[in-house]
Amino acid sequence: MDFSPDPGTAELYLRLSTFLEQHVYPAESVFEAQARENPGSFAKPKVLRELQATARGLGLWNLFLPEHLTNLQYAPLAELTGRSPLIAPEAINCNAPDSGNMELLSAFATPEQRERWLQPLLRAEIRSAFCMTEPDVASSDPTSLSTRITRVGEEYEVTGRKWFASGAMCPDCTLLVVMGVSDPDAEPHRRHSMILIPRDAPGMGIVRNLTLFGYEEEPHGGRAEITFDGVRVPASSLLGEPGAGFAMAQARLGPGRIHHCMRLVGMAERALELMCRRASSRSAFGRPLGEHGMVQHQIASARVAIDQLRLLVLRTAWLIDTQGAKAARREISAIKIAAPRTVQRVVDDAVQVHGAAGVTQDTPLAMLWTQARGLRIADGPDEVHITSLARHELRNHPAG
Repeated sequence: MDFSPDPGTAELYLRLSTFLEQHVYPAESVFEAQARENPGSFAKPKVLRELQATARGLGLWNLFLPEHLTNLQYAPLAELTGRSPLIAPEAINCNAPDSGNMELLSAFATPEQRERWLQPLLRAEIRSAFCMTEPDVASSDPTSLSTRITRVGEEYEVTGRKWFASGAMCPDCTLLVVMGVSDPDAEPHRRHSMILIPRDAPGMGIVRNLTLFGYEEEPHGGRAEITFDGVRVPASSLLGEPGAGFAMAQARLGPGRIHHCMRLVGMAERALELMCRRASSRSAFGRPLGEHGMVQHQIASARVAIDQLRLLVLRTAWLIDTQGAKAARREISAIKIAAPRTVQRVVDDAVQVHGAAGVTQDTPLAMLWTQARGLRIADGPDEVHITSLARHELRNHPAG
């Protein structure tokens, strides 16, 4: 088990690191300023388009796709993008939910669906949203979804309500990937299908944008609550086979979870870096913060926790590459539990070391904290993964 990067990945890492230093970090303040120019528009700031053009010119584009890199090769690169999670992933077209939707389309779409939706997504000409979570059911149990997908002649009719559809508020979002019940009488994991719906389809309505701990995240298309009131689309809009929605969702969410965890490691590294700089430059009670035992404890604990998390993520990536996502379900659950919790704790300590400044917009720490805390719910809450992991362990050690 060798986690050292191969020469090609090492070269990409250096190129991406340079791109972040020279282009992304300096653009963070510009990005925020441009986002404030048109409040409520959810339009993509101009600087993001410029960053995407630069990234494409450097060959830093769509790196998440399996035909480009393995999970183990992609892991250190995704970690780098986590250091600037609002900008860097989208700058190289590796941002959620588009990356997960592109993986779905790559695996299950017809040639016509690929031409209409996948190719523009690969070029970042459009954006997309993934509509699975619902406000009226416990979405930690996807078998309880209530949105209906009903065959009517040569069309499908979709009725229901979704929310936390990331990116759906963006003017560039033209595709909604919707999961719903197509056969309520089938066994639980065969009741669902996925369907591709244009965002401007008649009967589709945007109810509101949902914030994350008060953060609007307008430039990233927000998180929409959406109603589908008898939306009709051609039967050719079905993604994959009828009844395969649950299996496709699991195929999408498994890699998506590990990508989130890769980026979370980078978020923790940025927080630790900021914490150390603050501890070295700020004094209290006659000496630098970094000379106080409590702060040293926070810094040392963060270093150990981050390195442990990185190794767990890399092992999971290696296992997916060598044995498949199904064989790595235990490890995927483990990193989904560990990563947001670890990063939330590291960022929280960094906030504490910064004092009042840590909770303001003057540092990225408040944003990093909300991202980590939100990921303890997104893609399956902690409790679901804890239960799954515990059951796996119990099966391996039955009563003797």
